[in-house]
Amino acid sequence: MIARIVIYLILTIVLSDLYIDIHYFRKRYQIAWWKRLLWWLPTIVMVVYTCAMASIRNFAPDNLTWLNTYLFLLGMFVGPKAIFALTSFIGTIVHKYIICTNRNWGHYIGILLGCFAFGTFVYGLTSGVSNIRVKHIDLYFKDLPKSFDGYRIVHVSDLHLGTFNGWRSKILKAEMDSIEKQKPNLICFTGDLQNIRPEEVEKMSHVIRQPMKGTISVLGNHDYTEYIKGNAKEKAAQEARLIVAEEKVLGWTLLRNQNTRITSPTKESIYICGTENDGKPPFPNYSDYRKATSGIAPNAFVIMLQHDPSAWERSILPKTTAQLTLSGHTHGGQMQLFGWRPTSLRQKEDYGLYEQNRRYLYVTAGLGGLVPFRLNMPNEITVVTLHTKK
Repeated sequence: MIARIVIYLILTIVLSDLYIDIHYFRKRYQIAWWKRLLWWLPTIVMVVYTCAMASIRNFAPDNLTWLNTYLFLLGMFVGPKAIFALTSFIGTIVHKYIICTNRNWGHYIGILLGCFAFGTFVYGLTSGVSNIRVKHIDLYFKDLPKSFDGYRIVHVSDLHLGTFNGWRSKILKAEMDSIEKQKPNLICFTGDLQNIRPEEVEKMSHVIRQPMKGTISVLGNHDYTEYIKGNAKEKAAQEARLIVAEEKVLGWTLLRNQNTRITSPTKESIYICGTENDGKPPFPNYSDYRKATSGIAPNAFVIMLQHDPSAWERSILPKTTAQLTLSGHTHGGQMQLFGWRPTSLRQKEDYGLYEQNRRYLYVTAGLGGLVPFRLNMPNEITVVTLHTKK
């Protein structure tokens, strides 16, 4: 994870302190060298910490405390300093060469923005990551069997169970309580049950087993072995262990390019179809839509479970007849500012409800994340109620 952006991180850490040292400590305040050395010591520690995190063989360390501590230090100290340095530098250019004012207003704006970033980060790590929203969606279909009118599906995704260690376990318990209160006809989970390893699922299974009993699920990109190093035998053992955890320990129905039929008391049916992850690089694509839809009649009502929402336009619409697709993966960017989300830069369908020719996609914000941070994008439980359009 850190290795992918290590150069940018080191430059951000070093250049912001270098600017503050040269511009303020040397020129303006003429601080003694030994005091400046004390200022640089935390920076040196952060550079060493960054290099150590980047050298980890896997995508993230097995003990996520190391990653969470690093991200905490990055957001609490490096981020605000970088914002201040950038704003002050822009203010210096404006002050000297454009407007020629008596003051560098970028200095004061930088202090305000840095303090705001600090406060925002603290909020996102605490209150923000604890918020849970239950979202209700009503969808109408002409071809939905009448006996399924009012059928309630709880859609959840992206639990990333390894993140709920320590005090955050109470968030997971609150999420499970919220799911139980919905009293749905069906629970669908659209992938990323773990961060890295199936031990996370085994450790938290007692919390989620009863509230999510009878769940139909698919795998997400984190549920494979893409993020750990090892030989083929070791990776296969890890994937098999997760499948056992889902099917045997939790008692879920895991669809791996498969489908399952749900029949009402009046003998009418709908199909839940689940494909393995269908992502664009660097995310894996193990999907097989022909196999997943095998045995389904052309006029059947189909709900598709697919972790990655980018597959909807690329694969699901042209290759299947699924009237409704449920996805996760993006976490809604885990933050939203004035309607803008970081994930909206990468793909069009990153959060919410989408429709094409009366076929729907819903992308949930999920219930967790590898990084425990949320800002104006709460953990989400979606209740989808199906209606027969008259």
